[in-house]
Amino acid sequence: MAKSTTQEYPRPVRNVCCVGAGYVGGPTAAVIALQNPQLRVTVVDKNAQRIRRWNSKHLPIYEPGLGDIVRIARDGSRKTWFANEPIITDGEQASLVTFSSSEHLRWTPLPARQPNLFFSTQVARYIREADVVLIAVNTPTKSKGAGAGSATDMTSFEAVTSEVAQYARPGTIIVEKSTVPCRTADLVHRTMAVHRPNVHFEILSNPEFLAAGTAMRDLMYPDRVLIGSSMTPQGQRAAEALADIYAAWVPRSRIITTNVYSSELAKLVANSMLAQRISSINSISAICEKTGANVDEIAASIGCDPRIGDKFLKAGIGFGGSCFKKDILSLVYLAESLGLDEVGEYWRQVVKMNEYQRDRFSRRVIKCLNNTLVGKKITLLGYAFKANTSDTRESPALEIIKTLLEEGPREIAIFDPCCNPVVVRAEIKELITSQPALKEDGGPIEVYSSPYTACDASHAILITTEFDEFRTTPGKIPGKASSKPESALPAANQVDPRPLLYHSAGPTETQILALHKFMLHSAPAAFDSDSDPLNRYKPEPTCEDDCPDCGLIKTSGYSTAGNSSEDRPKERLDWCKIAYNMNKPKWVFDGKGIIDTKQLTTHGIRVESIGR
Repeated sequence: MAKSTTQEYPRPVRNVCCVGAGYVGGPTAAVIALQNPQLRVTVVDKNAQRIRRWNSKHLPIYEPGLGDIVRIARDGSRKTWFANEPIITDGEQASLVTFSSSEHLRWTPLPARQPNLFFSTQVARYIREADVVLIAVNTPTKSKGAGAGSATDMTSFEAVTSEVAQYARPGTIIVEKSTVPCRTADLVHRTMAVHRPNVHFEILSNPEFLAAGTAMRDLMYPDRVLIGSSMTPQGQRAAEALADIYAAWVPRSRIITTNVYSSELAKLVANSMLAQRISSINSISAICEKTGANVDEIAASIGCDPRIGDKFLKAGIGFGGSCFKKDILSLVYLAESLGLDEVGEYWRQVVKMNEYQRDRFSRRVIKCLNNTLVGKKITLLGYAFKANTSDTRESPALEIIKTLLEEGPREIAIFDPCCNPVVVRAEIKELITSQPALKEDGGPIEVYSSPYTACDASHAILITTEFDEFRTTPGKIPGKASSKPESALPAANQVDPRPLLYHSAGPTETQILALHKFMLHSAPAAFDSDSDPLNRYKPEPTCEDDCPDCGLIKTSGYSTAGNSSEDRPKERLDWCKIAYNMNKPKWVFDGKGIIDTKQLTTHGIRVESIGR
């Protein structure tokens, strides 16, 4: 076979295939499709249940704003009209913002668009048809074998790479979206060469920088898009082809190109540095508790120094999620494999401090309850690893539950406003196998769908996730200020984005989505969370009569992905009501720094907070 030539680059990009329909692949593909209606974007995964959910109204993951984007890209939209001028919204006026009749000529049209986002289990077919293949599969930490506990498990990534090598057309651009160890591009090149000798493929690194709970905002308004490639002319042309896709909505100044190894390593370093800041302020919180200093006041003080900044300086029970710990350990393994043991130990200490902070919080709870939990009910408010997501991977709450279980409590009650109780029960049953955990199996754990039922007759309440519903302090959290442009902030904080500036193809999807959100938030009485204020939506796919997700909603009130009512106002808990029904002495352990101690003290509650 003749060696492919550089004339294959650049090939016009018309079809994009994303392999992996999880937390990265699904949302990323949805935004690419939304912003590039001329492209056909197909997400493939061998998990038929997951693909079925992506093709239904029951999306498999919960992220605020994801549903709106998927509906337009996956289902297409209707032609409609809107008034392209600011209006004073008082609820009644805001309900008169769209018409679906062309009689209202003073109104500006929004053209219909065809579906261009698809989900399928036919992996080989869509790899074969693609001009660009994104690999976005899970890369967890190895649990056994060489490097267990630190090295990245590349099983899924390697399997997908082999499949891509077999079916991709010559000239297809292969993109690493998964977080992978540095020099993974060499692995991909070797795999491609084994299956397709003498056929040249360009390998790019394009890591995601998404945070659970704000993933759609991070995708719509990224502070940077990083693309790594080989420094050859072919590599740079391939990078430019991918950059053109992002340039549909991302300013060119925010699209950064590097060599492929720098891009791979930059993702690990970014997450490690963020986690380092969290562990750093948590270490200071331990000193504050011994000295009488207040960690929040310290964070606010040092955050004013522009050399330090105020982000990721909120003390708490430590970081969770699928990324931080995994990426730090991957960096540790890389350093140690290069003979840099001191470097590896430095970064390993970040993980150790995180575990210490979580265990210190658990010990504090037990100590304040007279070193015994026997016969007592303990309530955890929050099970997801952070607010506004149903993602429970590496959640600190689960490790705290395991510690409390050893003390023999009468009941451990759990409530999370985003997580489906049925899904939480199933996860706990799977992950805690050393003893019966759930009440239905003879254990003490019960998962509730109401916070008041969960807190009823409780001896202690633990705040383990920073949901606004639990908060008694002001909404803005020190260290969480956003660097996103104002248009990226929640619509409730925006002014009317109209008039929308028109380009040759009309307003951008970013502008339209901003208007959609503004209208929902400016007149909550006129629209519920499922409303379509611009009258663009086509009907969602219908479910079969035996749809398991519909059955789950009927029995639990939640979808598989959790509670997706992001446009509904979040109601704060009535702590007076909770306090009235608690057992004395009434304890609240604030693991996230969101409770006003003085306010709860007036209700007879003793409050213990981290770093205070």
